[in-house]
Amino acid sequence: MKAVGDFPGINKRQPEGIGPDGQPYRVLIVDDSVFVTKQLTQILQSEGFEVVDVAMDGEEGVRKFEQHKDKLDLVTMDVTMPKLDGLVALEKILQIDPKARVIMISALGKQDLVKDSLLKGAKNYIVKPLDREKVLERVIATIKKI
Repeated sequence: MKAVGDFPGINKRQPEGIGPDGQPYRVLIVDDSVFVTKQLTQILQSEGFEVVDVAMDGEEGVRKFEQHKDKLDLVTMDVTMPKLDGLVALEKILQIDPKARVIMISALGKQDLVKDSLLKGAKNYIVKPLDREKVLERVIATIKKI
């Protein structure tokens, strides 16, 4: 009887968070919910993405984007946050780097804010509550547009 060892590479695939150069895609998570940041971190890391940093509000998110901009591939940004909401933070990030890839995250019922963010330059969106497959689908689709 043959064992799994007899079929090297069977069911093995490159994690989606690893680029063609073998390096992980790098992400900044901006969300005021500790639960959401932990959930996103777990989902992304499970596919090989590197979470470079986490910010708890839009103001901190812009600061951390500027700090890490040369090594970021993607930003996930909550729409509704204290100090500076996601739409204003998105605009500030795009002023720093017009090519920045930002995915907005919003609760159900915030379609107008999501639409505004897409018009202002966000590349994609994810709706809460987070679903692992949907998160990965949107993140990967956005990354593949590099």
